[in-house]
Amino acid sequence: MSSLSISRCSCGQVVNQHVAIIPGATTRVAEEAGQIAQVAVPMERWSVLKHTQAMPTDTYGIMEFQGGGHVNKAMYIRVAYDSKPDNMLHLMVKDWQLELPTLLISVHGGLQNFDLQPKLKQVFGKGLIQAAVTTGAWILTGGVSTGVIRHVGDALKDHSSKSRGKVCAIGIAPWGIVENKEDLIGRDVTRPYQAMSNPMSKLSVLNNSHSHFILADNGTHGKYGAEVRLRRQLEKHISLQKINTRLGQGVPLVCLILEGGPNVISIVLESLREDPPVPVVVCDGSGRASDIISFAHRYSEDDGLVSDSVKDQLLVTIQKTFNYNRGQAQQIFLMVMECMKKRSLVSREDIIIQAMFP
Repeated sequence: MSSLSISRCSCGQVVNQHVAIIPGATTRVAEEAGQIAQVAVPMERWSVLKHTQAMPTDTYGIMEFQGGGHVNKAMYIRVAYDSKPDNMLHLMVKDWQLELPTLLISVHGGLQNFDLQPKLKQVFGKGLIQAAVTTGAWILTGGVSTGVIRHVGDALKDHSSKSRGKVCAIGIAPWGIVENKEDLIGRDVTRPYQAMSNPMSKLSVLNNSHSHFILADNGTHGKYGAEVRLRRQLEKHISLQKINTRLGQGVPLVCLILEGGPNVISIVLESLREDPPVPVVVCDGSGRASDIISFAHRYSEDDGLVSDSVKDQLLVTIQKTFNYNRGQAQQIFLMVMECMKKRSLVSREDIIIQAMFP
């Protein structure tokens, strides 16, 4: 069958692979199929609210990564995309028995694979791990073994080969883009997981250097997005936890940027607009979004404004970097300028512990 003749639903799934809820049947039918229950409504655009039904998770346990000399293990759970952050933190502390972090490092960047200069990769990896080990931090990533997450995974792998100290690295990924996810279905199970990526697949394998995974499910297949709100709300909730009750101090949260597309600039702006604002560290020289923000930071005044010549350079760089027209580049430029209004919270220093607290 050619790809042109395959009928796909808006959720990304092939239509004939949907599991419909049969009138009068219990949700057990769909639950036993190991899929989100899908309500088949012909000639209507698919939506999460109308065409999926929440049910108790059937996917949690321990995965054992295959394909390496040493078998890495990670705890995992598949959850609804709109799960409450307090329930998620309760799971992490009570069931996974994690201690509350004293620092939360949220890593964002490019999803597609990209190379880093060896020295920059070393500085990034060493600084990230040093910050995590010395402060008892949690590292939060997108969980799959591509792009920025692959570089985080390399740093974690290098650390684990030299030290017994375990770094808590939590991947929050959309269930619908995970390769070999069917192997993980089961309640309180230990399952082998093949972490070798398939170059012919549009799905992605989970990174085998992470210690925990939260897999957000909104019923879509092959699409990102299910994890975005869950991750943002969970990070916010964790940051509000009091680690020093006498001082009323919450968990410091920092946003770490490596490379990245236009959406990463949006993430930076959202972080800076949080109440309280989240400090941002950009890895200068890593490419694309990071370098655009770094350039603006270097040449902007204390009030965040830039000269006309710097503006022109930024617009040209944005156009070339993202293959945008002038109008699209102007929108990104305005976002960058909004970020610069809080430039004191943006650091482009080498990734060192001091930079985590601008």
